[in-house]
Amino acid sequence: MFLKVVGIFFVGLAGLGVFLPILPTTPFLLVAAGCFAKSSPRLHQKLLDNKTFGPMIYHWQTSRSIPKRAKIISLITMVLGVSYSCWLLDNNYLRILVILLVACPFVFVARLPLSKEDT
Repeated sequence: MFLKVVGIFFVGLAGLGVFLPILPTTPFLLVAAGCFAKSSPRLHQKLLDNKTFGPMIYHWQTSRSIPKRAKIISLITMVLGVSYSCWLLDNNYLRILVILLVACPFVFVARLPLSKEDT
């Protein structure tokens, strides 16, 4: 039951991430898929059957890789989100903090291998 609730929470965060560029949609969906795989096969299958996110989740679960298009969109969105945030902020320390907070996820996504179909 706990994993099911956590999975639903992360699907909600992923839904917000579709509209808010600073929230990463894909990692939240991957966490949700992991939670559902252990707690609710029905919800796990619903995520896998999703036309938009299902293939990405499948590739991650089978080969720990992501499609090239998803990688490019993720990296560009992170750069645009950080750039916009830095443009809005007046304090250089806050700008540095925003850059540092996004640096690790950026490097993580940049180092992920591409799905076999994309190489």
